[in-house]
Amino acid sequence: MDKLDNRLIAALRRNGRASLSDLAAELGVTRSTLRSRMDRLVAGGEIVGFTVQTRSDVRPHAVRGLMMLEIAGRGADKVVRALLSMPQVQTVHSTNGTWDLIAEIGTDTLEGFDQVLSAIRRLDGVSRSETNLLLSTRR
Repeated sequence: MDKLDNRLIAALRRNGRASLSDLAAELGVTRSTLRSRMDRLVAGGEIVGFTVQTRSDVRPHAVRGLMMLEIAGRGADKVVRALLSMPQVQTVHSTNGTWDLIAEIGTDTLEGFDQVLSAIRRLDGVSRSETNLLLSTRR
């Protein structure tokens, strides 16, 4: 990948629905150059798909955080199912190292955030946790 490929991918991340004409103008290349670059990036596996962002994807909750969880025994699947059933839990990641799971949590208030943390800590299988509030996000 060269500089133009990286600029094209950055432009698509900002607006995946931009027309070829708009992208070509933004990047200072012809439409045919842009089309061949996109085709090559897709064929080569650099671009593996296109997606849609909804309003809820870009409207952050007032209080957001990451909760790292240690799971006792073999209860990870049960804990993941319980976490994903909570509307305040946006995503759950499995990981290596000290923590078994990381849950991304979002609520409208600190009180609501605290209630979610308490509910998660009471789940069977959760043996230890650590939580970090997210103060800002840069994209």
